[in-house]
Amino acid sequence: MTGRSPAPGPGAGLPVLITGCSSGIGRACALRLHRAGHAVYATARRPETLDELAALGIHTLALDVTDEESMATAVAKVEAAHGAVGALVNSAGYAMSGCIEEALMAEVREQFETNVYGLVRLSQLVLPAMRAHGGGTIVNISSIFGRYAVPGSGFYNATKHAVEALSDSLRNEVADFGVRVVLVEPGPVRTTRFGATYVANLRPVSRTYETFRRESAEYFEAIYTGSRRTLAGTFAIQSDDVARRVAKVVAKGARGSRPRARYPVGLLAHSTITLRRLAPDALFDHLFVRRLFPVPRGPRPRKQGDHR
Repeated sequence: MTGRSPAPGPGAGLPVLITGCSSGIGRACALRLHRAGHAVYATARRPETLDELAALGIHTLALDVTDEESMATAVAKVEAAHGAVGALVNSAGYAMSGCIEEALMAEVREQFETNVYGLVRLSQLVLPAMRAHGGGTIVNISSIFGRYAVPGSGFYNATKHAVEALSDSLRNEVADFGVRVVLVEPGPVRTTRFGATYVANLRPVSRTYETFRRESAEYFEAIYTGSRRTLAGTFAIQSDDVARRVAKVVAKGARGSRPRARYPVGLLAHSTITLRRLAPDALFDHLFVRRLFPVPRGPRPRKQGDHR
């Protein structure tokens, strides 16, 4: 079945619901899609963070992806005005950092609740009206870390792997109803608040990983703030680079054409995803992960005959 996108209701363009608009990628998507003429509904857990967007004429709503009533209310408001959400951009999320051995399980559950379960529930909420209207687009903001994982980011990387798998499954479940499901996979994005949260989470737990935590904090702070030159920092992209790709995907949906399943964004995204696909695990670990990222260093093995 070749679907059509929901017809716009009151306001200009396609009705687009975006999560995580208080900063970073979500905010950039709201601005770019608004400029493209869509009826943008920018959301955040704290709606006061959206005042500048509201002043530009963007609709703003409170939406907490960990709260069922909040999600249902936001979707209902868009559907009341337009009949259906034309495009859902799942951008809300944060990065939990730290070694797997030291993680608190309550924090692990919170990471998945925000990055995975909220995305799933919102998709469930918008799909019935999308199907009834013969089409729609769901854009899931993933990451290059949806394709591989690095030390100190295991749980955040796991949420992005989950988003990739869920998107693959959902894409085929709803394709015949005219609904498109697309993954956008940015490389490192220079977003100060996201980076500050990641670095702050690298708090002391035990002395075992003390040096690794310090090196990781310095490494990622350099990427997100540009405080010193690094390879990843040199090729870091801006939030609007991601928003530009999202806007193109939404435009394809508005025209009724089918976008690709995945869109890496940035040179590092394209190059490292290709390397991961081609290189065996041991080679990828040796040439890429252990050379370019901080890794915990254990005690050096004793040489034979060394009894010190």
